[in-house]
Amino acid sequence: MTLTEITSVAMKDSRAPTLEDVATEAGVSRATVSRVINDVTTVAPALRAKVDRAIKKTGYRPNKAARALAGSRTGAVALVISGSDGCAEEIFGDPFFGRITGAMVKHLRTMGIHPTLVLADSEQARVEAVDFVRHGNADGALLVSTHADDTLPGLFVDAGLPAVLFARPALHAPISYVDLAHEVGAGLAADRLVARGCRRVVTIAGPTDVPAAQDRLTGFRQAMARHGQPSVSVAYGNFTQDSGEVAMIDLLTRVPDLDGVFAANDLMAAGALRALRDAGRVVPADVAVIGFDNSTPASTSVPALTTIAQPMEEMAAEMSRLLLAQFTSPTWRPECKIFDPHLVERDSA
Repeated sequence: MTLTEITSVAMKDSRAPTLEDVATEAGVSRATVSRVINDVTTVAPALRAKVDRAIKKTGYRPNKAARALAGSRTGAVALVISGSDGCAEEIFGDPFFGRITGAMVKHLRTMGIHPTLVLADSEQARVEAVDFVRHGNADGALLVSTHADDTLPGLFVDAGLPAVLFARPALHAPISYVDLAHEVGAGLAADRLVARGCRRVVTIAGPTDVPAAQDRLTGFRQAMARHGQPSVSVAYGNFTQDSGEVAMIDLLTRVPDLDGVFAANDLMAAGALRALRDAGRVVPADVAVIGFDNSTPASTSVPALTTIAQPMEEMAAEMSRLLLAQFTSPTWRPECKIFDPHLVERDSA
């Protein structure tokens, strides 16, 4: 039976089908239905087939992720956003973090899991976030951090609480995480600039203490060296638009004949566009510009930014999977998953 047919059957009754409905239809106990849904291997094949037929007939839609949270669990997950102390604006002002949280919330809701947003913008707030989960308000946490020396991952590890981190932790902690192959993405940007004929290429890097920023700078320099341009001038920003503008002004002073720019995120690239425009440089005719992240500024900038995209939806889904694995596996160990980026071509390069 197709998903459409299952939905049609379910809609015939205003009440959603339950495990009890499936058990009645199959002529088995509710416990047997639960074991089939949760893939318990001790269920006899004949019983499993009866339950599968009953599921199709009743229109019941088993949600294995949600069932993993059943029983003594709350069915809730804390989405903890940890920013620089006292600077909540840093979090909500960065469109990239909006994409991360949006993808996570969207994916969790498809599994019937209720995300609770927890803002940890100070050391005390980080301790309170751990206590929030420890005291049974959520079964675990998905963590997003905006700075390198964040103690939050370590606090969750020390507390023995289920948690998954977005991006490799700068401070070593045995915690599951997802991340991007940042060096590969930076290499894609270098390839694109060289393919356009750029010969005086510069880069605006992120903070030196952020692993992703380090990887993007390293990857870009290595790729440019492979293309025969081993010396790339660099200016540093802090991932904000204003810092990108300041860095671009500095680079224009040091390398006045520059013709290609790679910025380590889209906000800094947008700032670079503003500085180039004020300097009378036309993008991309005079200077090609590439950003990173494929966040909102990439599509709204003038001209629209060519950028390196992260597969946010897939990364959010993997974070959820890794967290659920901690709920259900008695032999769980920390895991990581690294995703591949891709180039999004727009008008700036």
